[in-house]
Amino acid sequence: MTARPHEIRRGAAVQEKTYLKWYNKLGYGSGDIAGNVVYVLLSAFMLVYLTDTVGLNPGIVGTLMLLARVLDGITDVVFGALVDKTKSRMGKARPWMFWGYFGCAITLIALFAIPTQIGEFAQYAWFFVAYVLLNSVFYTANNIAYSALTALITKNGAERVQMGSIRFMFAFATNLLIQAITIGAVESFGGGAEGWRTMAIVYAVVGLAVNSLSVLSVRELRARDLMDRPDQEAPTQAMNLQMEHYSPSSAARLLVTNKYYLLILAVFILMQLFSAMVNTTGIFFMTYVLGDPGLLGTFALALNGPLVVALAVTPLIVKRVGAMYGVNLWGYVIAVLGRVGVIAAGYAESVPLMLLFTAVASLGMAPLQGTLNALIAEASEYTYLRTKQRIDGTLYSATSLGVKVGGGLGTALAGWLLAWAQYDGMADVQPDSVITMLHVMYLWLPAAFNVVILVLLRKLDVERVNRRLREELEQQV
Repeated sequence: MTARPHEIRRGAAVQEKTYLKWYNKLGYGSGDIAGNVVYVLLSAFMLVYLTDTVGLNPGIVGTLMLLARVLDGITDVVFGALVDKTKSRMGKARPWMFWGYFGCAITLIALFAIPTQIGEFAQYAWFFVAYVLLNSVFYTANNIAYSALTALITKNGAERVQMGSIRFMFAFATNLLIQAITIGAVESFGGGAEGWRTMAIVYAVVGLAVNSLSVLSVRELRARDLMDRPDQEAPTQAMNLQMEHYSPSSAARLLVTNKYYLLILAVFILMQLFSAMVNTTGIFFMTYVLGDPGLLGTFALALNGPLVVALAVTPLIVKRVGAMYGVNLWGYVIAVLGRVGVIAAGYAESVPLMLLFTAVASLGMAPLQGTLNALIAEASEYTYLRTKQRIDGTLYSATSLGVKVGGGLGTALAGWLLAWAQYDGMADVQPDSVITMLHVMYLWLPAAFNVVILVLLRKLDVERVNRRLREELEQQV
């Protein structure tokens, strides 16, 4: 049960209300274990399973993934609007988060249980149907609802940053664990199709249990409480306005007129392109370039370990600096420099230096990971301050849409590039064209994505603009 909000007074100063106890924050954050069971298994191992176990063509698989993402772009906004319109005893978001994961568990197992004895066309069809249902329906419902909870269970900016940091600490720890143990666990379960199917069942059950725990660990605020100013005891006349009814089309118009939503969506897509390229290509790069697939776990530690550590201190850094903008911007300067170091070390064939610069880049990426949900909450507040409409669920479609479009496009791009380079999943030795392509995919493309993110972060000044809008509203009262 979520704690009742209370104020902290020091002398004459009144600080923001707090809404959550430590166990609410941990419970909420643990929900990303469930989300990353799906995400990491698809981004890191789906392609290698389809090519090396099922025997499908990576180029065709990439094309099917892209087609699935077209559907995702439609369902994200639809489910965001449905979350906003939902009224139930559990609230707006929690029912979608809870029930959506049952579908995630079933379709995740189906994806890694493609029958090897059926025809090739049937295998592609099986994959496509299960992939669309998982991503466009069940994962969409679950992930949008989960992300929207950031704005629905607290109005305290510091708590939102803490929730984001805790959430992504769980996410990257899960990412690290899954990349480190999956290959070995699949072999211990018998290898091949049987091993992958058993592994998927284990992950689905774990994800379902953790997701249910996360849903039950928090409680949404009442609708009238969400209409108040986030930093005041009582709403001002200008802010105490009722939420208007709107259709998915009008919600979409509100999204495209919110420049900060579009910026955050672009950043999300690029971050997921980065992750998908590194995760999807990682097992291929370790196997055929570095000659040791066991290094995947070591590189996963270098990538995710620093993120977990840095996310723990991100709220303190943001609090000390007083804003997310500068912390995120300078963090990505470090991230870009780190990825440049990875490129140099990669061509020097120095695994220790590659690991070192991977860790440096991850430290720089951490602040943005920890503040993304808080930034979306600020973008939602920006829409409310300008239009007096709350569309938190629709705004949080940025997370699901960005994850799926970026992750799916990244995985699809990896499939296309491998097919172009003549990769053969059934061959023991790959041609030089594949080795060259793996350098491009694992070294150069992630660095390029980070450079573009840095450029976009310079324009993401939503905190400053919201402060100005609030001041203008106060002057009107």
